[in-house]
Amino acid sequence: MSGTGESAPGSSAILTVPNVLSFIRIALIPVFCWLIVDEDTTMAGILLFGAVVATDWVDGTIARRTGQVTELGKVLDPVADRLSIAAGLVALMARGAFPVWAGVAILARDVVVVIAGAILLVGRRHARLDVRFIGKVATMSLMTAVPVISWGNLGFPLADAALVVGWISFAPGIVEYYVAAAVYLGDLGRTRTVA
Repeated sequence: MSGTGESAPGSSAILTVPNVLSFIRIALIPVFCWLIVDEDTTMAGILLFGAVVATDWVDGTIARRTGQVTELGKVLDPVADRLSIAAGLVALMARGAFPVWAGVAILARDVVVVIAGAILLVGRRHARLDVRFIGKVATMSLMTAVPVISWGNLGFPLADAALVVGWISFAPGIVEYYVAAAVYLGDLGRTRTVA
């Protein structure tokens, strides 16, 4: 069952182009983390991390436009997003490139959403929450902010401009992120009520 009733059923296929892209994004997580924490390769790590999180929309768009929406993809895509963000944040905080307070603010919200999702799965095996527009906008804002702020904090080229752009993206993004969490929790409550 869908949280908003807007989600069409997906196929049971596994090896589709969008799913392979999601698997590749997950496989690149240890690569960009290793590059980030090594001072000699941090710039390459941030660039790869930025590329991985920037392609967040690619697999979903391809799935919808080619009719390759699958049940696995509906789970795999957001899992790839959350894992990429979480791993990148931890690596960047460990490297001293991203403020711990800002990273914890992002991770804490994700923990709440993951726990809520687990509760939903336990309560209703076929229930799921649809991604909301505000959640997509918030994720995009933060996926822009995190690597850009880190770039600026490490003094890479155009550092001052990167910091301005990064914090301008972070401020509304973190607010939207928590508003989206509240919306998802409301969806969860309605799903459990009608289940």
